[in-house]
Amino acid sequence: MDVKSQRIAYGEALVELGTEHEGIVVLEADLGKSTMSFMFEEKFPCRYFEMGIAEANMISVATGLSLAGKVPFCSTFAVFATGRAYDQIRVGAIAGLNFNICGSSCGLSDFGDGSTHQSVEDIAIMRAIPGMTVLSPADAHQTKKMVRAMADHPGPCYIRVNRSDLPILTESVGEYKIGQIDVLRDGAESHVVIFATGIMVSMALEAAEKLAETGIAATVANVGTIKPLDKAAVLALAAKAELVVTAEEHSIVGGLGSAISETLQGNLTRPIRYVGIDDQFGTSALTYDELLVHYGLTVENIVEAACGRPKTAGGSI
Repeated sequence: MDVKSQRIAYGEALVELGTEHEGIVVLEADLGKSTMSFMFEEKFPCRYFEMGIAEANMISVATGLSLAGKVPFCSTFAVFATGRAYDQIRVGAIAGLNFNICGSSCGLSDFGDGSTHQSVEDIAIMRAIPGMTVLSPADAHQTKKMVRAMADHPGPCYIRVNRSDLPILTESVGEYKIGQIDVLRDGAESHVVIFATGIMVSMALEAAEKLAETGIAATVANVGTIKPLDKAAVLALAAKAELVVTAEEHSIVGGLGSAISETLQGNLTRPIRYVGIDDQFGTSALTYDELLVHYGLTVENIVEAACGRPKTAGGSI
C-alpha cells in the first residue's frame, strides 16, 4: 500500500492554491520546514509571512488579512495553534472571519518531544468554538482535498495534520465536500459500525478484516469532518448496526466519540465503545508505534471494542 506524508500534501496543496488564487496568503510560526509551508514561501515569497514564535500574533494578523479580502492559512504545531492562540481564534470566529488553521504534528505523532508538543485535545478545543469547522483527514490524498475546500469555505476552519507517513486510503473516493462521511467498507446489515478519523481509519479497516474472519461484519466510516458532523449519515449507519465503535488519536473527552454520542443521544439507542486516549497527556517515546500501543490505539484495541471486550492495558515505554 502506498504511503505519503500529510504534511507534504498540505504544502503541495498550498502551492497549487497559490498558483490559482492570488488572494491566498500563508502565515507561519517558525516551523515552516516541519509544517511544509516553506513550499509556499519558495514559490510565493511576497505572500508568505514568517511571524516567529508568536502564534497569537499570527492569528491576529491573519484575521486582519481576511478583513482585507485575503484567504489566510496559518500553520504551526496543533498544540501551539490551539493553546497559545485560542483567544485570537475565538475573537476571529465571533466576527465570522474567513481564516484557516493547520494544526500540524497532531495527536501523538511528534513522539519524541513529549507531552508539551503532543496535542490530544485539539479537536475538543476547536469543536467548542461556535462556527468553527474541524477537519481530520485520513491520508495525504484527503488532506489535499480538504485544504482546497477550506479555501472556499466561509468562516474559520481548522485541519489537524499528522507528522508521519500514512497509507493512502481515499484515492477511490470521488469529489470532496466539507461535512461528508465516507464509507470505506460496507458491512451491509453489520454487527458493528466503526466511526474512525485520522490515523485510526487505516487501523479500523484492518480491524474489520480481522473481525470478518471471526464472522463479525463491520462497516468502516471515515469521519473526516468532525464539525459540522453529518448527523443524518451517522444515524443511518448506526441504525444498521448492533454496536457503535469510535476510533480516534485524541482524548475520549470532547473528540469524535463525544460527537457521535451527542448525535445518538435522544435519537437512537445503541451501545457505544470508544477507542481513544483515556483522559491523559502524551509522553515521549523512541517510536510512534510505541505510543500508539501504550495508549491503546491499535488494530487489536478496535477488534476488542467491536467484540465487547474491555480495553487491554497499553505497553510500557
